Amino acid sequence: MKQSWSDLRAEALSSPEARESYDATRIRFELGSAVRERREALGMTQAQLAQAAGLRQPAVARFEAGGTMPTLPLLERLAEALGPRLQVGFETLDRAG
Repeated sequence: MKQSWSDLRAEALSSPEARESYDATRIRFELGSAVRERREALGMTQAQLAQAAGLRQPAVARFEAGGTMPTLPLLERLAEALGPRLQVGFETLDRAG
């Protein structure tokens, strides 16, 4: 019998190590997407954001692609360069992505 994608995914994520890796990847992707969307809404290039945040353009590209897990100081620098105040908080599990 052929397994569905959701069954395969559930089976693959059944180990704690796989779930932890998946969650870390999801967080990196969501943070990178949020920065990219804000940057594009402001009409900024990656190079302009990098300069405003004191980074290099390849670092911004890696971050936006979900390739790196940022530190809070890095997120603060990006937020300052993009305008909004960085807000860090906790959500109940029924609301978390």
